[in-house]
Amino acid sequence: MKITIQILLSALTLLIYQKTTAQAGYELWLRYDRIQNEERLENYRNAIKSFTVEGQSETLEIIRKELSEALTDLLGKPVEQQKINGSIVIQKKHPNLNNQLERMTFDGYVIKSTGDQIIISANSDIGLLYGTFGLLRLIQTQQSLEEVSIASEPKIQERLLNHWDNLDRTSERGYAGFSIWDWHKLPGYIDQRYLDYARANASIGINGTVLTNVNANALILTPTYLEKVKALADGFRPYGIKVYLTARFSAPIEIGGLATADPLDSEVINWWKNKVSEIYSYIPDFGGFLVKANSEGQPGPQNYGRSHADGANMMAKALQPHNGIVMWRAFVYSNEEPEDRAKQAFNEFMPLDGTFEDNVVVQVKNGAIDFQPREPFHPLFGSMKETPLAMEFQITQEYLGQATQLVYLAPMYKEVLDADTYAKGKGSEVAKAIDGSLYNHSISAIAGVANIGTDINWTGHPFAQSNWYTYGRLAWDHTISSEKIANEWIQMTWTQDSSKLSIIKELMMTSWPASVNYMTPLGLHHLMGTGHHYGPGPWVDNLPRADWNPVYYHKADKEGIGFDRTRTGSDAVDQYFPEISKTFNDPTTCPEMYLLWFHHLPWDYKMKSGNTLWTEIALRYQKGVDQVREMQNQWNQLENSIDPVRFSSVQMLLEIQANEAIWWKDACLQYFQQFSERKLPKSVEPPKESLDYYQKLRFPYAPGH
Repeated sequence: MKITIQILLSALTLLIYQKTTAQAGYELWLRYDRIQNEERLENYRNAIKSFTVEGQSETLEIIRKELSEALTDLLGKPVEQQKINGSIVIQKKHPNLNNQLERMTFDGYVIKSTGDQIIISANSDIGLLYGTFGLLRLIQTQQSLEEVSIASEPKIQERLLNHWDNLDRTSERGYAGFSIWDWHKLPGYIDQRYLDYARANASIGINGTVLTNVNANALILTPTYLEKVKALADGFRPYGIKVYLTARFSAPIEIGGLATADPLDSEVINWWKNKVSEIYSYIPDFGGFLVKANSEGQPGPQNYGRSHADGANMMAKALQPHNGIVMWRAFVYSNEEPEDRAKQAFNEFMPLDGTFEDNVVVQVKNGAIDFQPREPFHPLFGSMKETPLAMEFQITQEYLGQATQLVYLAPMYKEVLDADTYAKGKGSEVAKAIDGSLYNHSISAIAGVANIGTDINWTGHPFAQSNWYTYGRLAWDHTISSEKIANEWIQMTWTQDSSKLSIIKELMMTSWPASVNYMTPLGLHHLMGTGHHYGPGPWVDNLPRADWNPVYYHKADKEGIGFDRTRTGSDAVDQYFPEISKTFNDPTTCPEMYLLWFHHLPWDYKMKSGNTLWTEIALRYQKGVDQVREMQNQWNQLENSIDPVRFSSVQMLLEIQANEAIWWKDACLQYFQQFSERKLPKSVEPPKESLDYYQKLRFPYAPGH
């Protein structure tokens, strides 16, 4: 009797835990809630009586488990697994689909209905896993399975997350707790969270992870840590995920005992060759290195009078026998202050085009400064014709309110990806420059700086999960619209009710434009507080480098505001192709969203709205505040439609966001008003506190810093 009671109590405890984690958001977009539309549910039940997964492998076992649990939950009853002839047949290189598969990549898949069966086929087990998640996504979003015919393959080969995680479990720019990698317990203890992480990534097609911070620690390359990395790689492999590491350029000195790290020194070359061979002895499918060099104090080849190409090529040659790659970051700026920080990466890397080894990819941030709320696309995209470029997006919201603010990033990513570089005339979009199609590169890559941590919901803010999901979906197919991705994620995460979905989607689509308005409207940038980048600090002018100070970027004075990057200023405009350069150079044709990025204009400059520049700036700040308040109103309409734990969480965070939007508006407008010497428009709410109050705020323990 006691044993029975103990079993029942244990089962009840597990049920309560599962329900609690579900409400807290641990399941991400893989909740598999029962289909609520009864007609659609009946159609699915009639179409899916059983499933068959042919073959044996770790990946195929994952597929069997995923299908069994997902279909049971979605359809509300168990779905039988058969050895042959199930309603769903998952088979590698299915003979009926060979013609399609022969034209597809390793990761691609086909989903096709044929009479009373749905076939998922691919050229690899990993392709079958992607196809399985593709089918489940159709069901989760209540798509018809009748006459379904989908052929899907990734447009970009290497689709990576970059973790800025340190070996002490802190995470630079991480706002969701500590690093999920518990290095102390590895390799002996494999946390279930690692496998859940791999599963979530596989569900959206991410196939690589860089485990460590770009501000690298050479210890990760020692045998003690390579054993730990091997344990993670072994767990990730069945999910199609390769492991990459950040390589500290000075590692030959720090852990190798050499006197130099000069990339042309024979001892250094040999050290890296042996170290790479050692890594592959632990991890046969190791992806390669991500390197930050000669940037923000990190060591690099320029310490020895060598170029970035010299450093990258030395590592690349060590990796070539193992089919590894080097991703060399273009986020560099020298110890000497440049004429314009925005120009430096272009100036350093363009002369090196064509000098890199074939397995080097130059990884470029979406904009030329540093993950600002909005930036024009980086001029390197389209310009480097002989060198593959990887896009680097930030998923974690370092400059976008961090994890206290709801900011859906798909529209920002799309604005950059869809921007036309005019590199080969009209139709030369940034996306084509990174997927290899613009210049027929054999390697293509994309990276997203992860927002994942130990918080129970993974990302701190429940809606920040959407940006992890968005990044994966766009890395697979950059042509998907922001609206479609939002629709998918909402149905998989929050609700299947179309009216409620519409409210959440509108809220999400408003969120990024709102954040730009209340932080950095009209092309203003880098106004954030020192170091932690939390909250406004447009007055900061006391840092040792000019280009670390916000005043360097907005240049507000009695005459006006903005950074002159025209041909009469820093001439950053001419780093773009002529069609773009001409547009950006003229304030009357420059898109107003980038206006103060490229132009220093008088406070009374007349905007397209008819307002003066000062009035327009003030109105944009107020609009951002008003937009967040409307987001609050929209969310409150859903109180009885969302589980109370997640509803309350978002409600509290939106209140924080509303207060922070007001803080941004009040602090920035009061500071800039000193220079404009003009009154605020009547429709702009007066500041709540004095400028002195805002300037004295301190945040010594801001997260992620």
